[in-house]
Amino acid sequence: MYNPTVARLTYRALLGRRRAAILFVLPALLILMAVAVRMINGVDDHIASEVLGGFALATMVPLIGVIAGTGAIGPEIDDGSIVYLLSKPVKRSAIIFTKLIVAIAVTMGFSAIPTFIAGWILNGNGQQIAIAYTVAALVASIAYSALFLLLGTVSRHAVVIGLVYALVWETLFGSLVSGARTLSVQQWALALAQRIGEGSTITSDVGLPLAVSLLVGVSVAATWYAGQKLRTLTLAGEE
Repeated sequence: MYNPTVARLTYRALLGRRRAAILFVLPALLILMAVAVRMINGVDDHIASEVLGGFALATMVPLIGVIAGTGAIGPEIDDGSIVYLLSKPVKRSAIIFTKLIVAIAVTMGFSAIPTFIAGWILNGNGQQIAIAYTVAALVASIAYSALFLLLGTVSRHAVVIGLVYALVWETLFGSLVSGARTLSVQQWALALAQRIGEGSTITSDVGLPLAVSLLVGVSVAATWYAGQKLRTLTLAGEE
């Protein structure tokens, strides 16, 4: 299912100069923010949770997911180079699975690691806050990568749609409208963080069993449907 050649080409596309520069901006901003907050306020568990939940998990992770997920396949479909890949004796499911693994790895690398560093700077992992949000970033990376890889497969406007989802639905509606939180990857990930963290600094509006079921279900369904759409795209090209 995992094709090293496809993976190498996808990594090269995602970590090119322009896209890599964009990927580094948000993690760097998070760490700078953490340093500034620590210098001004000292160790404060509540503020640490606010920074990691409000910026790292609610903004940075989905935005990096948009860049990695859509960038793993969207540009190839837009410029037509995907036809060359599809002409090779590689299973379509293997192409999608490989690109998903690469997107997940990139999203995790550029979101979970900075989240842990920022959490350690903010309060030295007091009440397991740094660990909790790092785990949340890891599991959210999987769901976001699958969702945005699917978007890159089905739409030429995947980046725009992904940004709308990340900035409007997750950040705005997810924080203001209680009903929307049940359908928020951020809240699903927070359910895991709440279980790991100590005290009451981390909360989620979704129960842990439901959150885990939704994370797994959405990730699997999005990956499967992306494979189906890629198969349809192949048939269309052959016709």
